[in-house]
Amino acid sequence: MTYYEIATLKTVIFGAGKAAPALQTWLNGPDAKGTLLGAFTPDIGDLNEVLILRGFDSLDQMMAERDRALLSDNPMGCAELLVDMRFDSYKPFDFLPAIQPGDFGPFYEFRTYTARLNGIAPTMDKWRDAVPKRLEYSPLTIAMYGLDGAPRVTQIWPYRSLADRTRARGESVADGNWPPKGGPDWLTPNMTSTIAMPMAFSPLK
Repeated sequence: MTYYEIATLKTVIFGAGKAAPALQTWLNGPDAKGTLLGAFTPDIGDLNEVLILRGFDSLDQMMAERDRALLSDNPMGCAELLVDMRFDSYKPFDFLPAIQPGDFGPFYEFRTYTARLNGIAPTMDKWRDAVPKRLEYSPLTIAMYGLDGAPRVTQIWPYRSLADRTRARGESVADGNWPPKGGPDWLTPNMTSTIAMPMAFSPLK
């Protein structure tokens, strides 16, 4: 897949569970384009949200799917449970394999770093050198850079437990294998992290 999208759906209080059946139908319907890779609800971070991760083979395909939601009288099949929705477009770091659905969680960390205006290419180069060692501590779902909005890098890391996350991050830093050497020099202090759990119909578990 050449392009990825994270759709962030803000729901009414406790709306994610209620929206799940309609979302599953919308995302897997006959008119849907692209590939559903994951559907998550944040447990730590901004709550009352659903994060939808999809892959697309072309920008035309991604924009057609976005139009399907934006022009619908019932976006995502559950408009009565939504208070906002946002679509963020990405390209993967060019040295990483495509996202493969599977059971890697159930804790998925979505980390987004705002980059310096000229920081995307250097950040990708630093990661290229460092990721093989980092993968010895825990898997990486994807790292990608934004195509819209501020220059940014979003990465998704799956963990079996929050304790595994603490161990992997602590050991990789203590061993000098993470973060990529010189990598933070190309980032700004604007960084966010969300811990999310897969919904029942999510291909990424």
